[in-house]
Amino acid sequence: MRRSFYHYILTQRGHNVGDPVEDFAANVAKDNNFPKQSQDYHELSSYLELSVNYLSSMDLFDQVWDNYQENNQ
Repeated sequence: MRRSFYHYILTQRGHNVGDPVEDFAANVAKDNNFPKQSQDYHELSSYLELSVNYLSSMDLFDQVWDNYQENNQ
């Protein structure tokens, strides 16, 4: 069974403090409204673009999404 993006990103917390991916993961963990069950790129990217201010660049999301896709086959 494929895991959601939320479950994947939580595995990225605590590895390299100060790393942009770690910071992104920590902020997602604090975001009560994050779509926790989603595996859909468009749903997640829309949410991040329109609803949060903790992601400075969508390029970071795209990088993490690529890693999620590779690790979630």
